[in-house]
Amino acid sequence: MSDKEVILTQDGLKKLEEELENLKSVKRREVAERIKVAIGYGDISENSEYEDAKNEQAFIEGRIITLEKMLRNARIINNDEIDTDIVSIGSTVAVEDLEFGDIVEYTIVGTAESDPLNNKISNESPVGKTILGKKVGTIVEVSVPAGIIQYKILEIKK
Repeated sequence: MSDKEVILTQDGLKKLEEELENLKSVKRREVAERIKVAIGYGDISENSEYEDAKNEQAFIEGRIITLEKMLRNARIINNDEIDTDIVSIGSTVAVEDLEFGDIVEYTIVGTAESDPLNNKISNESPVGKTILGKKVGTIVEVSVPAGIIQYKILEIKK
């Protein structure tokens, strides 16, 4: 079974590399120290500090493995690859909600760096999937849990 390609922008790559470095150099040491201190409390069979630290250690190691795998399978979208004629991964797109008149700007990113609270939406999300490949002026219908939303693409930029 082959590993899934992870699509990242330059910013996304940098953030994942920084997180990996922090986990390896800072968090590993911190949790190792917590385990050492907890062992110093004596009997570890009923030691909640030890148990918590071991669980955190397992989480950190799992996250490190995940990040390393993502970085190994990364395809980086360079700024000059981003087309401003059609919506593509890396594009920042201004859309207007035709029902309410709200204008929202989304950046289309790969799933690994999706952050809806900061308007970075995945290319696999309902909105991202629907607007990919579309041009300025196009009206699209997006099926979301609340129903159907109509968006008009107003602007595409890098």
